[in-house]
Amino acid sequence: MIDRITSIATTVAAVGCGLTAGVLFAFSISVMPALRSRPASDAISTMQQINVVIVSPVFLTAFLGSAGAAVTAAVGALVSGAPTRVLIVAGALMYVIGCVVVTMAVNVPLNDSLAAVDPNSPAGTDLWSNYLPEWTRWNHARSAAAALACVALTVAARR
Repeated sequence: MIDRITSIATTVAAVGCGLTAGVLFAFSISVMPALRSRPASDAISTMQQINVVIVSPVFLTAFLGSAGAAVTAAVGALVSGAPTRVLIVAGALMYVIGCVVVTMAVNVPLNDSLAAVDPNSPAGTDLWSNYLPEWTRWNHARSAAAALACVALTVAARR
């Protein structure tokens, strides 16, 4: 029974990590470069709206559900002594630490600070000049973590 749960959780986590990696990657290669090309007030207003819209049941299910599935898979793999336990635990750690923890520790606080400024103010422009490169740098990191977690979990699920 534990092997079946571990197998299902590993597959669900792999798919969810892949979906999350894709969303984050899209921000890195298209959304943030597009915002970089806009006047600060337009970019701030747009990002403020994106930050509201992204907190949706669909995204949160994929983002946090993947973490739950990855942790479930890792615990199951450790308890059962699964031969793929190293890959599963590595994938879970990459996703939980590299994606979820980074999001909560870095990207969300940056988003909160952006939400608090008037897009048309000098303070908004100053904040944006720091927000854009910092948020994007950490988004690259969490994109990579989610993608690597997807790979590790996919390899484990196929074995």
